[in-house]
Amino acid sequence: MSRATVGLLAGMALGFAAYFGGFWAFLLVAVLGAVGMVVGSILDGDLEVSDFVRSRERR
Repeated sequence: MSRATVGLLAGMALGFAAYFGGFWAFLLVAVLGAVGMVVGSILDGDLEVSDFVRSRERR
């Protein structure tokens, strides 16, 4: 199991633990799952932080 999958599952578990029930719980779990997947992908090396941060250099 990749770190991205583990991060996704961890984010979803935190979402269920934080708030369970209704539409808002669904949104919370989806957002936390996406954050966990991104963090896991960064740790796996599939994504780099520089992909999300704009450079200050002018071209």
